[in-house]
Order: sequence, then structure tokens, then C-alpha cells
Amino acid sequence: MNGLNIFCWVIFPYLMLGSFIFGTILRFTKFKGSVTAKSSELLEKRQLIIGSLLFHVGIIFVFAGHVMGVLVPKAVTDFFGISDELYHGFALLMGGIFGIMAFAGILILTYRRFSSLKVFVTSSWSDLIVDVALLITIILGLSASFIAGPNAPDFNYRETLAVWARQLFYFAPNYHLMAQVPLLFKIHVLCGLTIFGIFPYTRLVHALTVPLQYTFRRLIIYRANNKKSAW
Repeated sequence: MNGLNIFCWVIFPYLMLGSFIFGTILRFTKFKGSVTAKSSELLEKRQLIIGSLLFHVGIIFVFAGHVMGVLVPKAVTDFFGISDELYHGFALLMGGIFGIMAFAGILILTYRRFSSLKVFVTSSWSDLIVDVALLITIILGLSASFIAGPNAPDFNYRETLAVWARQLFYFAPNYHLMAQVPLLFKIHVLCGLTIFGIFPYTRLVHALTVPLQYTFRRLIIYRANNKKSAW
């Protein structure tokens, strides 16, 4: 049993991190031209717009919430006088709102990809796998927060799971901390790590290509051609 725990909470995270780093370098050096999100807007537009908007807005805030929840230690919020009840209440409220948005969005996008024949036949295997993986991971995250969490009142992820996650950054993860984590949280973490590992090999990699250069480039001036044609 200890061997499985060591693999899941010590070895596996670094395998996924290594896969992310290696795959990203490979994708942006050897296969830079493939770093794109192929548009299927011409095949079906309405569900794409609704689902994409809900998913992207929701997942951005969900990801930011996860980062803050991991990187901000309990001692910091205690220092500012933020009680555990207030912190968890706010986290559940905001996580619930944006988590449901992300869930609704990926549900629409997954249904669209599998139900529309035109979209389905133009999808790669990685497209299909990513949609299903994201859907499952988000469902697990919502279930962990609103089912497993309330049913385990003694569990505090900020003293267990979050501490373990921060320890990964300085290469000293204590896998014993994960023994107190409910099963749904564990599966959610493993699914999240897996998505992180396959990230650079799928269309998800386009999230790393934010066009910041457009903010600093010189303006392009367009002038109307009012000259009458000689013909």
C-alpha cells in the first residue's frame, strides 16, 4: 500500500510535470506550426459559442482559485483575521459559481463533439479524450467540494492536500498527508495531474500562446481607397 501511495503522491506528479515540460519544449521547437486550436465554427456555431464562453470563463477562475488555494498558506489568512468558516464559505461560493459554469460549458462542448457528425469526424482522438477527461475532472472537483467535503467535517485541505502540493515545488512531498484526504479529492487530483501531463500533446497547448505581442506592437492604420476605378 505504501508503494502505491509513494507512486501516486511522489513519483506520478513529477512524471506529469516532466511530461509537461518536455512536451511543451518539443511542441514549441519541433512542431511549432501545430500549436493551434482548430476551429470548427463553420460546422456548428451556436453550441460552440455558448459552450466555449461558459467553459473558458469558468475554467480560468477555477484554475486561479486552485492556485490561490494551494499557494496561500493558512497562516497568511489567519494573519489577516480571515476565519476558516469565512474562507471556506467564500471558496465554495466562488468555486461553485465558476465550477458550474465550466461544467456547463464542457458539457455542451462534449455533447456537440459527439452528437454532431460533422464535428465528430473532423475531431482527432486527442480532441475526444480531452473533452471527456475535462468533463470527468470537473465533475469530480464539484463532487469533492460539495459532497465529499461536507461529509468529512474533520478534513481540512489547507492542512493536508495544499501542504502536500506546495511541498512538490521544493521536492519534498510528504505522501502521508494524502492519507487523510477523501477519495474523491484524490481521484480529482490524479485526473488533474494527468491532464497536466498530456497538456502539451493536445489542442490545450494553445492556452500557452496568449498573443501579448499585440499589446505592444505599433498600430496598423487602414485607409479607405476612394479613387475611382479606371475600368
